[in-house]
Amino acid sequence: MRSQQIQKLAGEVLASQINQSGAGLPRRPFGRAGDPVSIIALGGWHSVARVALDKADESESIRLMHAAIDEGINFFDNAWDYHDGFAEEVMGRALAIDGKRNQVFLMTKNCERDYAGSVRDLEDSLRRLQTDRLDLWMFHECNYDNDPDWIFERGAIRAAIEAQQAGKVRYIGFTGHKDPRIHRKMLAKPHQWDAALMPINILDAHYRSFLNEVVPTCHEIGAAPLGMKGFGGGWPNGRILYRMGEKKGITARELLRFNLSQPIVSQVVGIKNIEQLRFAASVARTFTPMPEGEQDELLRSVSLEAGDGRHETFKSTNDHDGPHHRRQHDFAVA
Repeated sequence: MRSQQIQKLAGEVLASQINQSGAGLPRRPFGRAGDPVSIIALGGWHSVARVALDKADESESIRLMHAAIDEGINFFDNAWDYHDGFAEEVMGRALAIDGKRNQVFLMTKNCERDYAGSVRDLEDSLRRLQTDRLDLWMFHECNYDNDPDWIFERGAIRAAIEAQQAGKVRYIGFTGHKDPRIHRKMLAKPHQWDAALMPINILDAHYRSFLNEVVPTCHEIGAAPLGMKGFGGGWPNGRILYRMGEKKGITARELLRFNLSQPIVSQVVGIKNIEQLRFAASVARTFTPMPEGEQDELLRSVSLEAGDGRHETFKSTNDHDGPHHRRQHDFAVA
């Protein structure tokens, strides 16, 4: 069921994969730049979720981040608005210990669309993360049809380019989870993008498919395609995708292995605790590509439930859009 184009691209990506010795995780080249990054990335929102929501001791999150590095994860994700900046602050404190900042490829995201706001977001992120440069700065949640135009018309892209020229940002990209049309609109803008982050999971092929409609374009222009929402949004326990998969005999290991078998550079995984970290790292460490027949069977098994977007509500509703971006577009904040 995967197209020949996707199969070919997956083969090329897997051929470029660098397998690490010992406890290390496999790495893949980051787009045209080629920086080797681990095939899974630590999600910034989830890594501090318990601390931020339950007011627990933040040392738990710091231990989780350090353990992720020890497991071989060298790609860390974050965003300016995660937990109102607290996620960046905790990650900054974690990476400031024993020079760990230099052990990771650090990504965070800009939530503004104008020049002044983007400059402010960058300075906030650098301060919170206790670093003088970001490896990857992404325009966050390009979920609305006018976001690409706003980013270019209101000056946000100019702020990003200036930051890159000043050495504060190495690479520039964007994210979004709503519609591949918006990603394609961004990729067609007059800028040489370095990366795009998008949903990659077994449901995606059947509804507003980023894998089919965006990933090939990323490869054409040399941008790194990055995956997220591999379990349909959040860790699988209790999630619709996981319950549906469990009913069909699909395991969480199969879900993540499917994601890693696609022509992406890395999959961002929302990890909240050591148990989840060890599970995700074990899947990545022992990863072998899922055979085409197994992938096709997985895709066929969910085709009915996947075709109308009922389980990917981050595509079919705005329930998952962040409050900052809701306010930008005059939507109510729950």
